[in-house]
Amino acid sequence: MVAGFETPDAGAIAIDGADMAGIPPYRRPVNIMFQSYALFPHMSVARNVGFGLRQERLTRDAIAARVDAMLDLVQMRGFASRRPGQLSGGERQRVALARALVKEPKLLLLDEPLTALDRKLREETRFELKRIHQRVGVTFLMVTHDQEEAMSMASRLAVMNDGRIEQIGTPEHVYENPANRFVAGFLGAINLFEGQVAGSDGGAVLVDTDAGRLVATHAPLGAGSKVAVAVRPEKLRLAPTPSSVNTLTGTMRGVAYRGEASTAEIELANGRLLRVTVANTGGALPAPGTSVFLSFAPDAARVLQS
Repeated sequence: MVAGFETPDAGAIAIDGADMAGIPPYRRPVNIMFQSYALFPHMSVARNVGFGLRQERLTRDAIAARVDAMLDLVQMRGFASRRPGQLSGGERQRVALARALVKEPKLLLLDEPLTALDRKLREETRFELKRIHQRVGVTFLMVTHDQEEAMSMASRLAVMNDGRIEQIGTPEHVYENPANRFVAGFLGAINLFEGQVAGSDGGAVLVDTDAGRLVATHAPLGAGSKVAVAVRPEKLRLAPTPSSVNTLTGTMRGVAYRGEASTAEIELANGRLLRVTVANTGGALPAPGTSVFLSFAPDAARVLQS
């Protein structure tokens, strides 16, 4: 719909304040970077980048200047004469980005642009895309199924479920303050404690769950309301002794080492499994089978109604 190939059933689409209703795709200030990059295999890098400019009948000198500027931007000037088959996946991705930006669109659509890259290159390219975005000042609208990618690249993100937008906001706000259970579970890992509100105490809400009474903030709800207390794995703390609030007792079941952090799986007395993320700062985690205490601060939890 943004590109102009589908017509909205309702609402309006405006780009830079201009209503796009009735504007055909080729007249919209929009370009797209495809997931597969869709480069022409028989053309050189330079001719791929300049293809859209030739369609606009620009002069040869104007095309060359714009192509050179774009190749400089994506650090591919030395590859201008090569063909796509002579490039790595990351290099092809840069050429596709240069081709999409060379026509100076006001809006660039990116269809899962990093999917074809390996993890290390994908992480490096995220920073590269952000750097380019800041330099050219073009709005990027990117589709991704990778939550980490969305949070690391976006200034504003939307979480969709069954065709409906569940929540829009900055990555930090959506992650830390999910609007409902779907958003909490979709964007990152989450531990949910089902229960009902028992009352409030000085701005905190008390929730009775199968893991005991938990205390959370940010929830002006009436007693008896059925809710879930949501706690991110990195908000849980392993401790040798119980805390004064929100203490859970469990047994260490396993640890997954992930380099900068480890994820521990803890089994509560009721058989419920929780995940805890612990930074790898040098200390050893308890061995499997060890009894442990978990705790979290009231403001680390979110109370969700739906």
